[in-house]
Amino acid sequence: MARVLLVEDDDAIRTSLSKSLSAAGHAVTPLATGAEGVASVARDRPDVMLLDLGLPDLDGRDVLAMVRSVSDVPVIVATARDDDASVIKLLDAGADDYVIKPFSSAQIDARIRAVLRRLGSDQQSEVVSLGGLEIDPRSREVTVDGVPVELTRKEFDLLLVLSRRAGAVVSKRELLADVWGLPWGGGDRTVDVHLSWLRRKLGETAAEPRFLHSVRGVGIKLAPANPAAQPGPAVQPGPAAQPGPAAQPGPAVQPGPAVQPGPAVQPGPAVQPGPAAQPGSAVPPGPAAQPEAARPASGAQP
Repeated sequence: MARVLLVEDDDAIRTSLSKSLSAAGHAVTPLATGAEGVASVARDRPDVMLLDLGLPDLDGRDVLAMVRSVSDVPVIVATARDDDASVIKLLDAGADDYVIKPFSSAQIDARIRAVLRRLGSDQQSEVVSLGGLEIDPRSREVTVDGVPVELTRKEFDLLLVLSRRAGAVVSKRELLADVWGLPWGGGDRTVDVHLSWLRRKLGETAAEPRFLHSVRGVGIKLAPANPAAQPGPAVQPGPAAQPGPAAQPGPAVQPGPAVQPGPAVQPGPAVQPGPAAQPGSAVPPGPAAQPEAARPASGAQP
């Protein structure tokens, strides 16, 4: 099964081819213009592109050049010209194969399978190893840390699709197209249920993922869990501090000469007391003061 981008402006051819390729097991995205085709290649990353050269908006060769500038998706060109010069120009411009109109849907299906087998057979059969998870597409066996894991067919297909785009976020619409052949969506619950079963068998939960990481609003990414932080190198102790040279004692302090006592102080001669004071002669008292007689005031008559 492949995701086929069909760019064809003829409504009848586009509808008929889309139905027949879907019946063959492919997930087909039918578009009518070259501009839509280039945008779809960049956005949806199909497995193969079937490109008509006679488009209403852009020349098919210009579309091929634009596609090659953004993707290496295998391109099968549908052309009405079968001359060697035209075919060589298309192949040199980046086409991987071509079909000449008119063609049958069975021929287109065979060319799609041949291109994918030729360009991707080695990659499709490689054993995928991812942080303890191993997926073998040939034997359809899965192991986790060497222990076999039993998966249903759809669980294995879902895991294989994610493993081929490991590290990239894959939308639920892309998973529906790749695993269930429903390119237009409508079954997100189906994807959720199968992812839940797959997580349980891989020994993880949505809250603690090891391999299947949900990116809210975008899709699912298959990647190993971030490794635990590794401890940094042990800090090596520096060289032990060497003791400095022992302090050498200075020269001993020599005592100075002993202080000699001075001559003893001789006491002076004793102080002799002076002669005793002789009392003086008594001083006779003076005459007693007589009171003065009162005189009459002048002019006063006795």
